Amino acid sequence: MNIERKNIMVKDFFSYNKKVIKEAYLYEKIKNDKVKCLSCERKCIINNNQYGFCHTKINFSGKLYTIVYGDISAIESRPIEIKPFFHYWPGSTALTFSTWSCNFNCLWCQNYHLSKNFPNPLKSNYISPEEMVNIAIKNNDEGLCVSFQEPTLLLEYSIDVFSIAKKNNLYCCYVSNGYMTLEALKLLKDSGMDGLKIDVKGDYETYEKYCGGVNLDIVWRNAREAKKMGIHIEIVNLIVTNVNDSENQINELIERHLKEVGEDTPIHFTRYYPAYKFHNPPTKIEILEKARDKALRMGIKYAYIGNVPGHPYENTYCPNCGKCVIKRYGYKVLKYDLINGKCPNCGYNIPIFGKYCEK
Repeated sequence: MNIERKNIMVKDFFSYNKKVIKEAYLYEKIKNDKVKCLSCERKCIINNNQYGFCHTKINFSGKLYTIVYGDISAIESRPIEIKPFFHYWPGSTALTFSTWSCNFNCLWCQNYHLSKNFPNPLKSNYISPEEMVNIAIKNNDEGLCVSFQEPTLLLEYSIDVFSIAKKNNLYCCYVSNGYMTLEALKLLKDSGMDGLKIDVKGDYETYEKYCGGVNLDIVWRNAREAKKMGIHIEIVNLIVTNVNDSENQINELIERHLKEVGEDTPIHFTRYYPAYKFHNPPTKIEILEKARDKALRMGIKYAYIGNVPGHPYENTYCPNCGKCVIKRYGYKVLKYDLINGKCPNCGYNIPIFGKYCEK
């Protein structure tokens, strides 16, 4: 596709708003002014004066540029539990922000007003990395989170923000589909990212049919490698009615979870609601309950239900004695009974990354 927005050519972007345009950190030059983007595993080969799949990277005269550096589509201080992260800085808030577009094409996208809109540098909302960190500090947030749409598209900006945030003792995390390259994952880790929530959409067929023909193995590879790097991982499976809700699909997901990230890594089975171009009915709560119970029986120690506020499976229970050690209602922590990360009843260690922040 020719890179033109409302009759403005890409060369004019540099004249109108240079701040949101920056040379990409990860790409490879190939012949005839073509480039290969190395931010995500689509690894788009982009001709001169063309976009990649996500429309946030452009090839201009044989160099790859991001056109969303600091172009912020949404920003809000939010509880970390809403991501959901349940074992990562419980009770804290993160300054959460996003840009535009996505590298997937999920038909039930919950944030389609952001992910299905392409960026336009001529109408950008630029916030510098320094200002973003200062906003978090002024809001008394404990960390920063890139979310709402796929954060990998904001890779260059994330790295610069996280580097500053770490110097100010703020945590840094992604809420992602997990399709970044290993090179991108390492850069994020080195810049200060220590939390990663990955949405696993389902089985191979789900990814091929509903998410734009991407490879499930890459998602699990990144979850596994991120955990090896010392990044805190939590897995979320949005169970979509008549798409990925069969017993066999859920069994396969649990088995893969145990193989790739282990029994101590939390898993969340969340309720789907109709959105964007998908109108199947909401997930039956009993399917979520069966998935959670099956996960526990198969060996996952921390399995949760999401998008069902007030359900007892939102709580954290000690795997050893069964005591409720963290009680929640939706994204609110109502009770936190861990003592130095241990169950007060039997002393069993519950893995929590970061400290509990009582607001």
